[in-house]
Amino acid sequence: MKKFIVLLIFLFIVAFLAGLARLSLSKKDKERFSFGKSESLIRAISLSKDKEVPLYWKDVNTSPETWRLKKETLICSGKPIGVMRSEKQYENFIMHIEWKHMEPGGNSGVFVWSNADPPEETRLPDGVEVQMLELDWVNQNVVNGEKPPEAYVHGELFGVGGVITVPDNPRGERSKSIENRCKGKGLWNSYDVVCVDGVIKLAVNGKFVNGISKSSHKKGYICLESEGAEIHFRNLRIVELPAGITSVDQAARVIEK
Repeated sequence: MKKFIVLLIFLFIVAFLAGLARLSLSKKDKERFSFGKSESLIRAISLSKDKEVPLYWKDVNTSPETWRLKKETLICSGKPIGVMRSEKQYENFIMHIEWKHMEPGGNSGVFVWSNADPPEETRLPDGVEVQMLELDWVNQNVVNGEKPPEAYVHGELFGVGGVITVPDNPRGERSKSIENRCKGKGLWNSYDVVCVDGVIKLAVNGKFVNGISKSSHKKGYICLESEGAEIHFRNLRIVELPAGITSVDQAARVIEK
């Protein structure tokens, strides 16, 4: 009888610990958000049978209501202002992403080579921002009677949070697109972003129109931005390229959690 009671207690403890493990795993899974795919350069150019790897994201300072998936489309409400970050860091890579704004003058973007640790006052991290603005933004932001250049509404590249870059097409410290290829609200746009050794080249809807070089950050997280307006994302793909020579101060610190 005693052996039977001991066995029951043992089985209860095993079941209890297994339940805790499942709970912990479930909580961990909820903290990860799957959107997009990643593949190696070898797979991309050789039709290797290696599987694409899902991209996982973690919320930084938004809310559970900010991001939701509808089939293959990621919908961002734009509220509150903030970002979610890639689970891992990237150094040299090619990123394809498609996006469309749902409101006139909508504001958003993607940060690359970021530390994904935004200050409370701005709620946005450092890194190099790849700007995504809806066409009407220039009409809504006239300053002293002057309207910003149309090229600013899409594809502007600039360092944020102390990150320094050299613009290909200077607009002050920023680099503006040399041709306006952006489509307005409700229409899909595609970005192809090539990031290699501190250099970024951006193609908008199938044509390279902007770039920066000599970025002081060359490795870090990718962040998707929520900045006040609803925006949709789809078809996110990352092709990882061979690593370069990157010093400690040129890379973001690793976030353990």
